[in-house]
Amino acid sequence: MRFPSLVLAGAIGAALLMGDLQSLATSATPSPSKATAEPGLMGLIDKLRGKTLPDGIVQTNGRIEATEVDVSAKYGGRLSELLVKEGDDVTAGQIIARISSPETEAQLRGAQAKVLEAKQAYAEAVAVIAQRNSDLIFARADWERGQQLVKQGYLTQQTFDLRQAKYDAATASVQAANAQRDQAQFSIESSEADVQRLEATLVDLVLRAPVSGRVLYKLVQAGEVVAPGMRIVTLLDLSDVYMTIYLPAAQAGRLSIGDEARLIVDPAPEYVIPASISFVATDAQFTPKTVETDSERAKLMFRVKLQLDPKLLKQYAAEVKTGVRGIGYVRTSVKVPWPPSLATKLPATQ
Repeated sequence: MRFPSLVLAGAIGAALLMGDLQSLATSATPSPSKATAEPGLMGLIDKLRGKTLPDGIVQTNGRIEATEVDVSAKYGGRLSELLVKEGDDVTAGQIIARISSPETEAQLRGAQAKVLEAKQAYAEAVAVIAQRNSDLIFARADWERGQQLVKQGYLTQQTFDLRQAKYDAATASVQAANAQRDQAQFSIESSEADVQRLEATLVDLVLRAPVSGRVLYKLVQAGEVVAPGMRIVTLLDLSDVYMTIYLPAAQAGRLSIGDEARLIVDPAPEYVIPASISFVATDAQFTPKTVETDSERAKLMFRVKLQLDPKLLKQYAAEVKTGVRGIGYVRTSVKVPWPPSLATKLPATQ
């Protein structure tokens, strides 16, 4: 029978397995020299992980971000020129694109012609007023002489009534001429307002950068027809750069707006960048998946912004990159000094 042989083989295998486990346990027991070296290695690991930071200084992962500014078309038309591409640095007021609108240009010419027409009508009304005033002066003098002649009996009442009628007609003519002049003045102002409106429209058809920054997205191509409100490009405002971090309530609640912070980004871990706390969210939210926390139990976190100094950003504008990940350091107590490892250290400028 084969059954005893199977039992014997199983016993031999179990003995071998127990021997392997004992040898593994023996090898896992640190020797005196290894036990002496292990604390130094673990201390280095703890230092790299930030576990040796002084009490009152907290670190967490974050990402560099910048305010995004959309440059949109206020009026529709065909995009005749697009003068930037993704990654270009632009300055405030720089022309980014031009939209052509022949209809608006034609309307502007028509409005300018109406201004000239209204000014011509105004000049004619002024000339008519001068003529009507002359007629009124003569009619008034004739009427005043008629009054004396009627009293003296040298003029009949019927003739005097005719002079009275001429005087009234001349007065009415002057009033009508003044009204025509006022109407011409109103026409001038209305036409000039149309000209200003159309000129402003043409100005808005030239799209300029509202801020200095970097082109993040180019959303249309030259030659396309754009609608009012359509986004043309998206800019990154390089004067408003910050790192977003998330902290639990126990730590976020002890932060002070305006207090100092430190940033270390992954691409350049040798530098320590100064920042300041500019925002602490009032409402908690669930921890984003991209954020690592020290405890899996810390689910609700508060968003905190670590703002970079605009003057510093201007000095290192070419090196500013968004989307870069790194570590943000904040102090839960302003009395705690920054350790030497977190002293500000920036690259030399040319």
